Amino acid sequence: MPAINAIEKDFNLLANNQKLLARKAGGKFTIATLGSHCSLQLLKGAKDEGFRTLLVCEKRRLGLYRRFRFIDEIIEVDNFKEVLSDKCQKRLKQANSVMIPHGTLISQMRSDEIEKIDTPIFGNKWILRWEADRKLKEKLMKEAGLRIPRTVKSKDDISGLCIVKLHGAAGGRGYYLAWSRESFEEGARRLIDQKMIRGEDDLYIQEFVRGVPVYLQYFYSPISAEIELLGIDRRYESDIDGIGRIPAKQQLGAGVEPSYNVIGNIPLVLRESLLDEVYKMGENFVRAAERLVPPGMTGPFCLEGVYDSEGRFTTFEFSARIVAGTNLYLDGSPYSGLLYVDPMSMGRRIAREVKIANKNGKMSKILT
Repeated sequence: MPAINAIEKDFNLLANNQKLLARKAGGKFTIATLGSHCSLQLLKGAKDEGFRTLLVCEKRRLGLYRRFRFIDEIIEVDNFKEVLSDKCQKRLKQANSVMIPHGTLISQMRSDEIEKIDTPIFGNKWILRWEADRKLKEKLMKEAGLRIPRTVKSKDDISGLCIVKLHGAAGGRGYYLAWSRESFEEGARRLIDQKMIRGEDDLYIQEFVRGVPVYLQYFYSPISAEIELLGIDRRYESDIDGIGRIPAKQQLGAGVEPSYNVIGNIPLVLRESLLDEVYKMGENFVRAAERLVPPGMTGPFCLEGVYDSEGRFTTFEFSARIVAGTNLYLDGSPYSGLLYVDPMSMGRRIAREVKIANKNGKMSKILT
């Protein structure tokens, strides 16, 4: 992997292409995305804001997405990497598309492939590399002054309960708990056998922090320079959440190996006394992103962590784009309802930002 300083230099240079991309995107826009993750929310929100919509869809999923009339056009592909093909890029350009990235884009493509997409992308596509790489992710969270778990550098340094993670947007898939060198190696062998990793170097070890898992859904507008809290959720992860329904004696006898694969999301409302700190954490993250990854954190992002018994938040992840938990709030959340009269999903908020930017000649502020 290139040195972090070299990557930062590349991002500074590449971010200068922003104005050129904005000029290429001028005119009447189509909102486009990949058919997965939160595409229904994104395109419904775009249609509510008056945009034409386009979906890049794998053929095996056509039956689902053809059910929804707010999708104006579907580009059929065998796999999502075909979005990089000349044919697909040509059609996206003809439709004057703005591509909205989500977790599937990150899980299906390498960072350098995402950065080569010629279609204008909403937000800062350079920051997606920082989400996908654990070392860069840790650097940005530290720069933001967030409380984060201790990183365990080696399996030989494991001295308590840890969680072992894959790089990238895996949705919890493949994560496992380790409390010793032996338990780490056992889990790594299982993932190697399943061909999920090539070797132990593909894994990241982090101190396990006990508490209530909470996912904070933000939107930052570079046009208004304001941060918005639009929703909060927690994830339902199989089998770690379901295992609690099995009595301890049967758990021990069954030898169940818990997994953290995300199955769905559950709405959550925080104590109001916690909200001031929630906004401050989001603002600090935005300022840190502006310093490290110009042009910064544009649009939706999520700080993911746990609240302990003292009400302190420890951030173990961030997502630098829309997260699937926002699908809970298609008609808005208790938090978006404090800010908007219209039912404001995150997808609709993205589309509205495109509309505002276009009206005010500020597309260069929201595209890369």
